[in-house]
Amino acid sequence: MTVQAHIASLEKKHGALEEELQAILASPSADDREIADLKRRKLRIKDQMQRIKASTRH
Repeated sequence: MTVQAHIASLEKKHGALEEELQAILASPSADDREIADLKRRKLRIKDQMQRIKASTRH
């Protein structure tokens, strides 16, 4: 997998998690632990994308 394809894959996963998070937040029975888990997963993916992008700049 190329670097760009890997980044695109991560961006897709990040977007899917964002959509899932928004759906949960819109629900009156939103589970705080699930929300926190989704936010952590999104942050890990974002950090991974930033590390990949930074490593390709050098």
